[in-house]
Amino acid sequence: MAFKPLHDRVLVRRVQGEEKTKGGLIIPDNAKEKPAEGEIVAVGEGARKDSGELIAMSVKTGDRVLFGKWSGTEVTVDGEELLIMKESDILGIIA
Repeated sequence: MAFKPLHDRVLVRRVQGEEKTKGGLIIPDNAKEKPAEGEIVAVGEGARKDSGELIAMSVKTGDRVLFGKWSGTEVTVDGEELLIMKESDILGIIA
């Protein structure tokens, strides 16, 4: 991939959710919510303190993460729809 986020930003690929409910009903495409789970595709080098010291990122490429419903900005990179967001928009890493 030819895209590297700057500072404390990450590039995230949404992970598709289930297409059926627990009861077995199929959810049509127009009724599905966008998933709030994704995989980190690329990370920036980290934020900087006022002193210039680098604050390391807590996430790395390949991590599966949860993020807020309205987090990030949708971008198209290499023909693929991805999200770019600040690390602080990520709620947690899925183990």
